[in-house]
Amino acid sequence: MAAFESFFNSLASPSLVIIISIGVFLLYFFRMRMMMQPRVSFAIMALTALFLVVGSQNHDFFKIITKGDNMPIVIMIFAILFFLWLAFRQATLNDMRLEQGLPPNEAESSNKKVLVWPDLVYPEFVMTVALSAAFIIWGVMVEAPIEEPASGTRAPNPAKAPWYFLGLQEMLVYFDPWLAGVVLPGMIVVGLMAIPYIDTNPKGNGYYTLKERPFAIFMFMFGFLILWVVLVIMGTFLRGPNWNFFGPFEFWDPHKVEALVNVNLSEYFWVSWLDMRLPDNPLQRELPGIVLILIYLLIVPAILARTVLKKFFHQLGFARFSILVVLLLMMASLPIKMFLRWTINLKYLVGIPEWFFNI
Repeated sequence: MAAFESFFNSLASPSLVIIISIGVFLLYFFRMRMMMQPRVSFAIMALTALFLVVGSQNHDFFKIITKGDNMPIVIMIFAILFFLWLAFRQATLNDMRLEQGLPPNEAESSNKKVLVWPDLVYPEFVMTVALSAAFIIWGVMVEAPIEEPASGTRAPNPAKAPWYFLGLQEMLVYFDPWLAGVVLPGMIVVGLMAIPYIDTNPKGNGYYTLKERPFAIFMFMFGFLILWVVLVIMGTFLRGPNWNFFGPFEFWDPHKVEALVNVNLSEYFWVSWLDMRLPDNPLQRELPGIVLILIYLLIVPAILARTVLKKFFHQLGFARFSILVVLLLMMASLPIKMFLRWTINLKYLVGIPEWFFNI
């Protein structure tokens, strides 16, 4: 048991968690037909369950996974594994049928008559009753995560948002609050609204497929799984007192102190590299970061339009392609900023507290 705990604690550093998560995601995506075989997918779910069962022998880990507001996370993990298998299994079967010149499975059943009653209403009613009973039993048996009344003199440590906002709280570590709490969530909502106007490819409407929509599915699943679900899991199981990282089997010691000094890019550029004092003018001081962000938002899209995304540039046109690339670059900024924080302790690319402008 000690070796088991030590091994998984060693893998719990944030950079390793993201790298392993991305590696598993790429394996799933590019080896979809192998990974979607029932024996492979259910073996992964069984190993996940085995990890939780064995890990629950540790008192600290058991307290974390059985906490009232953490139980939805455990359910979410298995629900995502199952429904991803269910959807992508159907997608791989349809792709195999399309390769053989056959229509997708949904097309063959499209002519089948389905009545609202009893084909739709009756199963929904049964599931409503079953879930209501399950939630009542859950509410009776599991203690509600309600603590003492809020007090300005005593705050919980760690102070965590509800589980469905833990991904957003994790983003606040790496970005200024106005950017992580307003701009990025707003762009997520706007981006989801813009999808039907940007992506006008009619393929995949009404049936599951992967081969006909690889780019759209890849980017959506990367944003959902890596940049949201993984962040929720990290915030639940790995973030402890003082918002420090802890291994899953490590005791949450509130006295743990990590000697980290977060440094802005301007300090790296002027002080560390040029051995000069910081300029007094904010624009001159933050010029390296401003130039870097302009390159990222202006030059990189032009390079992508001529290289890996050349096909999309010709299909979408300048306006729609520009919106698409900006949304993708904003999404990519999160893992980039996370790795910069974890590797070189970079705080802000542009830090102008005089104007409340930090990126």
